[in-house]
Amino acid sequence: MTETVAVLPGDGIGHEVVPATLRVLEAVADFEFVHVEAGDAVAERTGDPLPDETVEAVTNADATLFGATGETSADVILPLRDAVDSFVNVRPARTYPGVDAVQPETDLVILRENTEGVYAGIENRLSEDVSTLTRLVTQSASRRLGEFACDYADANGHDGVTVAHKNNVMRVTDGLFVDTIREVASDRGVDVDDGYMDAMATHLAMDPTGYDVIVCPNLAGDMLSDLAAGLVGGLGLLPSANVGSDRGLFEPVHGCAPDIAGEGVANPTATILSAAMLLDFLDHDDAAADVRTAVESTLAEGPRTPDLGGSAGTDAFTDRVIERLPES
Repeated sequence: MTETVAVLPGDGIGHEVVPATLRVLEAVADFEFVHVEAGDAVAERTGDPLPDETVEAVTNADATLFGATGETSADVILPLRDAVDSFVNVRPARTYPGVDAVQPETDLVILRENTEGVYAGIENRLSEDVSTLTRLVTQSASRRLGEFACDYADANGHDGVTVAHKNNVMRVTDGLFVDTIREVASDRGVDVDDGYMDAMATHLAMDPTGYDVIVCPNLAGDMLSDLAAGLVGGLGLLPSANVGSDRGLFEPVHGCAPDIAGEGVANPTATILSAAMLLDFLDHDDAAADVRTAVESTLAEGPRTPDLGGSAGTDAFTDRVIERLPES
C-alpha cells in the first residue's frame, strides 16, 4: 500500500524549500502526498493558523513534511508535534566537505525531549505585575526519552550518551530528568555522563568533538542545537525529526526567513535532509542514503546557495541533487 505523506509548506521560504524537497522525494520513492496548510497566511485569511483538516491530515498520514511558520509558530508546530505523539526531537549536526565551518570536526546529534519543560505551555498572568511559567518534568516522559536515546546509540554505533541539565539550580525537575535517564541507561548497559547545559554550550563552541549523542530537556535542546548549527555552517544545514511511536513530523530547524522569501535563493539542504530522515523513518533506508550522498556531493562540488558563499538558487541546487541520485 502506498504510504501517505502530509505536506505543509507553512510560510515564507517554506513555499520554496518544501516543493524543492518534494521533487527529490518523487525521484526516490512512491508516496501519496496530501497538501494542507498552516501558519501566518492561513491565519490572516481564516483566523485559524492550524485548520482542523490540517490536523486530521497529519494525524492520518504515515509521515509529515513541514516547512516553517512565522508569528504563529507556537500555535502550529506544538499542536502538530502533539498530533503525531512526538516525544523526541532528533537534531543531527555535522559538517560537510566544501562548507566553511567554525568547528570542522563537528558530528553530533541532539535528542530533545519534545513534550514538557517550559514548552508545555503552562503560563499564567496572575496580576499586572506578576506572570508565571510552570516547568513540567515527568518520570514517564524522561524514561521514554531515555529508552529512545539508548536505542538510538545502539543502532547508530555510538559509545554512550551525555545528558544536558541544570540540576544544581532546578534540583527537583532536572534532578528527576537526569536520574531517570541514568537509571534507564544503567538498565540497558549504555554508558552515560552528564553536564551543566550552560557549561556544555561553552565546551561545544570550543571543542564539539567531546560530544556524540546529547540528551536534553526541551528548551536546552532548542538552544544547543541552534548553537551546533553555528558550528557547522548555519541553520540551513540542520534537519530534524519529531518522532512518535507510529508517526513522525520532519522539518528543517530554520525558520521562515521572510527577508529572503520569494527570491528563490533559500537553501533547501535542511529540508531535503529532513526528508532523508523521513525516508529512514518509513524504512526506505537505501533511498535515504542515496539522498544524503547526493546532497553531500552537491555541497562539496557545487553549486551552492548564497548562504554558503555561492550564487545558485533553490531550484538550481535541487536540480544538481536530483542529477546526482542513482538512476532507478
